[in-house]
Amino acid sequence: MKQYKLKLAFLLFILGFTGILSMLTMDIPLPEEAKTILEEQFTPSQIKWLVLVNPTIMLIGAIVLGTFLYDRSGLSLPVFEAVLKKEPLQGGIRLLNAGVTYGILAGLLLLTTSQFFEPLLPQEFLELGAKLQPTIAARFLYGGITEEILMRFGLMTFLVFLLSKISRTLTSTIYWIAIAIAALLFAIGHFPIAYSVVDSPSSTLLIYILIGNTIGGLVFGWLYWKRGLETAFLGHIFAHIVMIIGEIALA
Repeated sequence: MKQYKLKLAFLLFILGFTGILSMLTMDIPLPEEAKTILEEQFTPSQIKWLVLVNPTIMLIGAIVLGTFLYDRSGLSLPVFEAVLKKEPLQGGIRLLNAGVTYGILAGLLLLTTSQFFEPLLPQEFLELGAKLQPTIAARFLYGGITEEILMRFGLMTFLVFLLSKISRTLTSTIYWIAIAIAALLFAIGHFPIAYSVVDSPSSTLLIYILIGNTIGGLVFGWLYWKRGLETAFLGHIFAHIVMIIGEIALA
C-alpha cells in the first residue's frame, strides 16, 4: 500500500508540476515593490522561475495531505487507482460524460456571470483581466489540473477528513461544507488582486469575484466527491473550453 501511494503521489506531482510550468507561457505581474527588488538581483527569466517556487511548495503539501487522507475521507481517484492497481476501470464512460456535461454547465454559468457583471465593473479591473489573460496551456494544465490538486485533492480532502473527525460522522452535509469552504477560500484568495488594482473596491466587484470563483469550485468539488478527482480535472478543462469559445464568440 505504501508503494502504491508513493506512485500515486509521484504521478500527481508530475501532472501538477506540468501545470505549474505552463505558467511560464504567460506574463505574471508582480507588485511594483517586489518587482523592483527582484530586478536588482535577477534577470526577467530568473524571476519567472522564482514565481513558480510558492505554487510548487503548495502542490507538494496538497499531494501529501491528499494522498494520506483521500481514501479515509471516502473520496477516490478511479482512473489512477485502476492504472496503479492494474485493474479494469469501472464506469469509464460514465466518468467521461459527467466531466464533460458538468464542465460545460460550469463554463456556461461562468460566462453568464461574467456577461452580467461586466458593465458594472471598474475599467482598471477589466484592463487587468485582459492583460492577465492566461494562455490555453495555462488554462488547461494549471487551471484544469494543478488547481484541482491544490483545492480539491489537498484542501477539500483535508476539510472532509477534519470535519468528519470533529462530527464523528461522514454525511452529505460534511462533503458539501468542505466543498463550499474550499470554493470560498479560493475565491477570497483573489481579493488581494482587486485591492491592488482598484482603490476601495466596490461591493459589486467583490461579489463578482466571489461568485465567479466559487461557481466552478462547487461544481468541481461535487465531481470529485461523486465521480473522482480525474472527473473534476475533465470538468475544469471543459469549463475553460466553453469560456474560450464564448470569449471568442462575444468579442
